[in-house]
Amino acid sequence: MKAEILWAWRRLNANYWFYPAVFAFTSLLLAFVCIAADRAGYAEWLNDVSWLAPARPEGASTMLQVIAGSMIAVASTVFSITIVAVSYASGTYGPRLLTNFMEDKGNQLSLATFIGTFVFALTVLRTVRAEDEQPATAADAAATALPGFVPQLSLLIAFILMVISVAVLVFFLNHVPSSIRINNVIKDIGERLLGAIAKTYPNDGDRDAPDGAPRGCPMRAEKAGYIQLIDFGDMEKLARECECEITLLVRTGDFVHKGLPILEIANGSCHEGCMEKLRECFTQGSSRTPEQDPEFLIDELVEIGLRALSPGINDPFTAVTSLHWLGAATADLGKRRLVKDVCSSDAEKCPVYPKADDFKHFVQRGFGAIRSAVASSPIASKIMLDTLRNAALTIEGEERRELLLGEAAQLREQARLALEGPDRREVEDRFDAVMMDFKQA
Repeated sequence: MKAEILWAWRRLNANYWFYPAVFAFTSLLLAFVCIAADRAGYAEWLNDVSWLAPARPEGASTMLQVIAGSMIAVASTVFSITIVAVSYASGTYGPRLLTNFMEDKGNQLSLATFIGTFVFALTVLRTVRAEDEQPATAADAAATALPGFVPQLSLLIAFILMVISVAVLVFFLNHVPSSIRINNVIKDIGERLLGAIAKTYPNDGDRDAPDGAPRGCPMRAEKAGYIQLIDFGDMEKLARECECEITLLVRTGDFVHKGLPILEIANGSCHEGCMEKLRECFTQGSSRTPEQDPEFLIDELVEIGLRALSPGINDPFTAVTSLHWLGAATADLGKRRLVKDVCSSDAEKCPVYPKADDFKHFVQRGFGAIRSAVASSPIASKIMLDTLRNAALTIEGEERRELLLGEAAQLREQARLALEGPDRREVEDRFDAVMMDFKQA
């Protein structure tokens, strides 16, 4: 249940309606508080401020109408621009990037600001009373020294919110075109990937995850879907309570269906109560997400590179940018001990064994997946060879360096089939130069 709640909260923050709803509700409460303060006479001191001329009922009503009308119009425009930008980005860069743009806090908070200002202005507007109107109560008539009722504090807050909204609009107009620039899109994915690697594999080293995990009775999935989140904390507690060891057979991001084993319970009882609680540590859904899944971000970089190198687009320089970030992530992975730190304490005696990770798997998932497309482009081929060399030069483990050299050799073989003439000779010369650098290092 904790995993489900945690996952629901994370996805709630990613939904486009969440922040506008929160801002609208907060603005409604703020409006009620400000109006109550005006009615109680706490804002009378504003009438004595020389540079802040008190508003009259007609002027206050007009101002609030303009703010409310303009804010809802701007909110509609902002939403339309965002949908167009998201449609363009997902169609051009790949549908899996749709989540990245929907989670963009700049877009969410911009729309939320305009919605919040609209709700505040509309709520305050209904309390403004002109001089020739009958007061609703005696307290209304005594709430201000001016004829009628003008909530001066509420009006001032509405004006401040309007100024903030104008600043947010300027920010939004700059943020949208900046956020869909391909270099920024790739940079955001690359930085998120590096952060996910550091969080998933916090310890330095050159060893892969060990394979000697205990085996036992399996627990099988009850429905089909992607593993979106695994609550390792609750799983550790359950393993200690049940006095057993748990070996995971899946990673976050894997697709499972009914009847497929997802973990095994060793050195303990496999009673139904324990299995039911363990099953609650998994969250399944219809799509993969970047939560606990660095491979998802690697796939996004690969997808951008493959689309850029497709004959219909033929943009090798976008693919080059993807290769550079793949190289940075691969170099970081090559310097880390690829063992997930899943236990909160006493890691040496951790009763939970995640599915083993290895460096070769990540190399094939990244460079191996994009190799065939890169081999058809002499520009991308030479850059990929340089990227593999630069990544290998930062890695101390000889075995991992050999894997990158092997990937470079496979690229050369693929390029021999895809390229001809001077292009093929240039790629082979670059490969020879890369091998020479390794020998001298």
